[in-house]
Amino acid sequence: MRVRIDHDRGAMSAAAAAHAAVSIRSAIARSGRARIVAATGASQLEFLRALTAADGIDWARVELFHLDEYAGLPESHRASFRRYLRENLLNRTAIETFHFLDGEQHLDEVRARVGRALAERDVDVLFAGIGENGHLAFNDPPADFHTAEPYLVVKLDEACRRQQVGEGWFGDIAEVPDTAISMSIRQMMKSREMLVIVPDARKAEAVRNTLEGEITPAVPASILRSHPNATLYLDQAAASLLKPETLKGYQSG
Repeated sequence: MRVRIDHDRGAMSAAAAAHAAVSIRSAIARSGRARIVAATGASQLEFLRALTAADGIDWARVELFHLDEYAGLPESHRASFRRYLRENLLNRTAIETFHFLDGEQHLDEVRARVGRALAERDVDVLFAGIGENGHLAFNDPPADFHTAEPYLVVKLDEACRRQQVGEGWFGDIAEVPDTAISMSIRQMMKSREMLVIVPDARKAEAVRNTLEGEITPAVPASILRSHPNATLYLDQAAASLLKPETLKGYQSG
């Protein structure tokens, strides 16, 4: 895994978007289409704005998959990840083929349907963040590193739900659903390439736990260190708790 540290959130987002644009264009050149998985949340906003403004991407040849979604939340809700992707990605590009996780429908049927579509061909590039509790997608600790199911119905822990309140998506924790659909860890790791975008000091402890210590389900994001083509983009605040020796062996920018 590579690690790049930029001075601030804006520089980090721009660098990650430039990398992502190259990866998407390369996939289209290689096979005529690019399959991507996009994450949501406050950490991804500047990255997605920079990516959708990039030149030379034939977005009509991009197929989008959804990383996770709350159970029972309508798309009209400000915290809906379908709404987020529509406003910040679909409405800014010419993407025509996308696979949303509709948390208002029968969850097992939704995850099976989208999972079948996902299994048709490899994902070229997956974009993700890391939660304050170290989660990837909605795989809270201890995460299941072994299931072959592409999507899971999961219970959200208190730390995850409090993060959503802290980011302003909900008024209080009672409003945050405790169930969601999430892409599984194993499915995420099947992606040809992973770009993980993590700004802000509130993620610093999770970043330290991801890069230091064991690869363990107790720190779901630690599994990223075993991916052959993953890049972790950090700003200085998110990297602030890392020991200097931690970055030895990583290609840091």
